[in-house]
Amino acid sequence: MPPRLLTPREQQLIELYSYCQLGMTPQQFYAKWSVSQEAMAAICSRSVSTVRRWFRRGRSYRRPTAVDLRHLALMDFMLEHFEQIPEDLRRALCLKRQEDEIT
Repeated sequence: MPPRLLTPREQQLIELYSYCQLGMTPQQFYAKWSVSQEAMAAICSRSVSTVRRWFRRGRSYRRPTAVDLRHLALMDFMLEHFEQIPEDLRRALCLKRQEDEIT
């Protein structure tokens, strides 16, 4: 089956998303949510040692990537708005876990 053609509305959504500056620093996320650096590493698909470097100073400091900032911002959004996200959308977003484990 060939890929589905995009509608003008879907093309507009892609364009909007490509210019989206969604991002949250590790420091902002850590200050807002009581999470461990291990949890932050899981959210961003990074090693714990990489996350630790985000909080260091000097030569061992490592800057998070734009992808890391986006992961943290999306997780912040999901934490803030979880109850408002329809159940079927939650399932689609979180395929790895069953709905009852997330609620």
